[in-house]
Amino acid sequence: MAKDVKPTRKNLMAIEERIELSERGHDTLEKKRDGLIMEFMDILDQAQDVRDQMDDRYERAQRAINMARAMEGDVSVRGAAAALKEHPEITTQSKNIMGVVVPQIESSKVKKSLDERGYGVVGTSARIDEAAEAYEELLETIILAAEVETAMKKMLTEIETTKRRVNALEFTLLPQLYENQEYIEQKLEEQEREEIFRMKKIKAKKEEEESVARAEEEAESEAEEPIAADD
Repeated sequence: MAKDVKPTRKNLMAIEERIELSERGHDTLEKKRDGLIMEFMDILDQAQDVRDQMDDRYERAQRAINMARAMEGDVSVRGAAAALKEHPEITTQSKNIMGVVVPQIESSKVKKSLDERGYGVVGTSARIDEAAEAYEELLETIILAAEVETAMKKMLTEIETTKRRVNALEFTLLPQLYENQEYIEQKLEEQEREEIFRMKKIKAKKEEEESVARAEEEAESEAEEPIAADD
């Protein structure tokens, strides 16, 4: 690639400017990559906690619903579920983490009081209430898990993209620029040495011509002196 670059001062200055910009960009991307990794590790820890919490709440909800079915029967449990009038509402917003836009999921009407569940207090037992509460808590955890997992995937994608850019600068672009810089500098030095050598030859030739001219003048002057004496 270096041989395709014309070795001129202008090109050398342009390459040096690109090197400076690329080095600054490389440093910035490295800092971004390291920052993203730190943020990702925090989100990863949070995701693990949410997963553990979701597993625990799922098991609790399963135990509660199984107990309600055993004590009240499937008909009563299904009737209580069918009585629900207000369903949970999900809204999504976004937040920025080091340039990465990740979702922020907010929910409402997930956890309800006894009178908000629709099935009423009369005709149901505490077992159904416990099952409803357990599933409400499970749903809240699932929503949080969706937010954290999505953020984690987006962060991981951005980390991989940033790493590829860092590697492209470090192992491809910058080495090529350094090679071009070295090639042009060597060619310019060769041109400078050739120019100095050429100027020395011109100077030496000029001095030689001047010396010959002086010798001829002296010879002519000496040849004219006897003629002047005879006159």
